[in-house]
Amino acid sequence: MARNILILGASYGSLLATKLLMAGHNVTLVCRKNTAELINKEGTEVRIKLRDVPNHRSIFSRDLPGKLDATSPDKVDLSRYDMVALAMQEPQYTNHTIRVLMIKIAEAKLPCLSIMNMPPLPYLKRIQKLQNMDLEEAYTNAQVWERFTPGLVTLCSPDPQAFRPPEEKANVLFVGLPTNFKAATFEDEANNKLLRELEADIDAVTLDGKDVPVKLKVFDSLFVPLAKWSMLLTGNYRCITPADPQPIRDAVHKDLNLSKSIYEHVDAVALKLGADPADQVPFEKYAKAAESLLRPSSAARAVASGAPFIERVDLLVKLISHQIGMPSAEIDRTVEVVDQKMGIVQGGSSG
Repeated sequence: MARNILILGASYGSLLATKLLMAGHNVTLVCRKNTAELINKEGTEVRIKLRDVPNHRSIFSRDLPGKLDATSPDKVDLSRYDMVALAMQEPQYTNHTIRVLMIKIAEAKLPCLSIMNMPPLPYLKRIQKLQNMDLEEAYTNAQVWERFTPGLVTLCSPDPQAFRPPEEKANVLFVGLPTNFKAATFEDEANNKLLRELEADIDAVTLDGKDVPVKLKVFDSLFVPLAKWSMLLTGNYRCITPADPQPIRDAVHKDLNLSKSIYEHVDAVALKLGADPADQVPFEKYAKAAESLLRPSSAARAVASGAPFIERVDLLVKLISHQIGMPSAEIDRTVEVVDQKMGIVQGGSSG
């Protein structure tokens, strides 16, 4: 049965959209008016490497069984959709028209699958030891999340690495590391049934008889998506340096012992919150994957281009680690470098 999925964010969101379209589901991408017009006219193109094939393969939405359309936030009719996926960068949700749409989504009680690096606050409220923690400082505007029911919000670790090539149109996405989306379950079994249905449908997709990478994997543990935190704190945020941004590979491999100590400290923070070691990704596996990550992270590129806000998972982990009595000088140093590069003065205001 074809499901109708609303995805906020047409860049990274087009990767999940393409997998859903290949499985026969229908997707609406929410984006800027000009991008929506481009997608409605030409569709999307996602370039991905199939296993044992040397070159990337272009997958065009217009060739797929599911139907794709795109719209600006003010034109969304929520009655059409079974689920919402949140695929924008966290600061983008403070845009006025997006905030209005988010209020409507919360009131409609639609299940929301976040594929942001920054976990939505309602999701963190589902973790007992985080329920009463003061974490709002890490968010661009924490009020965006106030109306959401925690049990209707889940997190999907955005492990696949993908970017929009700067020389291409806004409807093209290049997948550099085709790993899996790892989603935690919702509280309600009906929503989990939908999630597992999408998982199975995506898993069954083939292209010219070949398996297509980037699956949706569903886990009962709330902590599986948090395994990404160790990767972000070890690689992505350490791409931001007092000088020019460095590639993820260099951030990780320049001092492998230091990287391992940061990675394992963040893992230990998750364990203290209630994670199981089985929820986590071994450092060696991450370090191996990082060898192929030859560009600075999206956060580092955004800071270098003068973005006033970025997702602050580094600050979130710092706040949590301090409040559970597990501070890390290296994590504190990373946060300090990011703050300095962004002109943020002590106290969290912009300078």
